[in-house]
Amino acid sequence: MRALLFRLLILFLILGLILAPAYFSALDEIRRAESDLAAGRPLDAVAPLEHASLLLFWRADLSERAGRAAFAGNDFSAAARILSQAESLSADGWRELGAANFELERYDESARALQRGLEEHKTDAALHRQLALTYNAQNDFQAEMGALKNYLALDESEAAAHYRLGLLLSVYDPDSAYKELQAAAQRDTAYEPSAQTMISALNLSSIQKDEADRLVAIGRGLGLVSEWQLAREAFQRAANADGENAQAWAWLGEANQHIGQNGSEELAKAVRLNPFDASVRALYGLYWKRMDDPQKALAQFQWAAAIEQENPAYQAALADAFTFASDLPSALNTYLHAIELAPNEVTYWRLLAVFSAQYSYRVTEFGIPAAQKALTFAPDEAASYDLLGWAYLAADLPVTAELNLLQSLALDENYASAYLHLGMVYLETNEMEKARAHLLRARELDPHGAQGQAAAKLLELYFP
Repeated sequence: MRALLFRLLILFLILGLILAPAYFSALDEIRRAESDLAAGRPLDAVAPLEHASLLLFWRADLSERAGRAAFAGNDFSAAARILSQAESLSADGWRELGAANFELERYDESARALQRGLEEHKTDAALHRQLALTYNAQNDFQAEMGALKNYLALDESEAAAHYRLGLLLSVYDPDSAYKELQAAAQRDTAYEPSAQTMISALNLSSIQKDEADRLVAIGRGLGLVSEWQLAREAFQRAANADGENAQAWAWLGEANQHIGQNGSEELAKAVRLNPFDASVRALYGLYWKRMDDPQKALAQFQWAAAIEQENPAYQAALADAFTFASDLPSALNTYLHAIELAPNEVTYWRLLAVFSAQYSYRVTEFGIPAAQKALTFAPDEAASYDLLGWAYLAADLPVTAELNLLQSLALDENYASAYLHLGMVYLETNEMEKARAHLLRARELDPHGAQGQAAAKLLELYFP
């Protein structure tokens, strides 16, 4: 017996001598990884932590730490690989595994990981929130709605979650949507305009007698707040509820275009179902305009304007179609007709002034007077002086243009359009440093919008 014990002791000593270097090497790698993490170098910590997890196989935490270090360093492929191989994970580990797959656009794997995490950590709010994002990416709206409800039951502080849930409920449970939209606006005033738009759409929907019409009203509201994927769901449900509803099909075609699909079949069907619906014709006209077919677009807008002859909005849309077809005289006459129908609405005076200034077409006769009229309706708005300044610039009156554009900036020092037009004035008067400074400011204020892009083109042309 003593001999056996002695032999076992010798064996353990030999194993210790063999394993000790690996053990201490693993501890050294852990220390090095911790130093890298403390210094803000998470990717440098991944390899030593992963190696240490192999040497110290009983340390289940090391593999998770390696995966989370990869995630912190935005190496999502490594994070997904390492975390998926871990024997067990904390709630944060499961969330980051789901998020890593999400970033890699592997949404099914992301959802499975998060669901597994919730089996172990049912009350972890962050897991529910990440799962909602994953369902959103899959356009699984009803599952997203359920995940958001679970998340808000645990943490009701996030305005964005209330807002998104309100949008989803607008389609699936409109009566419950009001509470969530109001909660979003109360928690963050940035959501007030969009929430109010949706509440107005819900109110309009509630007075419709037909289910398809109710869903069309809600879908249009979702379109107004640029939620076209969800709007498409509303319009599809409307078309399913009533296959003969032309509005449902027309708006479904419009939504399809916004999400990268064609939409022509739905719009053509809408016209067949009701050729005398002005809004259906106008939506079809927008389609042909996007397809860069001015004559087909013009034909549809002529139909819309003929069907509702007293509607100034359709006259303005027809004027824009004439412009698109390079028929400026007809465009001018149609804008004037829109103004005749609504002489006290500033919108149509502004549209006429913009048209005239943009194309330098009969600016003295119509563009400047229209901009002056618009100014009388809105004398305290930067846009009014900017438009008048632009009209004077188009009429080759740079001094007067400058005065009005400076007044626009006095009302709003961050009005990108006024900086753009001032830059154009200074190019006209050969004040190149001023021109460059104002164009740069326009680009800075509106980097992705029309004004910023126009400024960028001028900068490239004059200041390469």
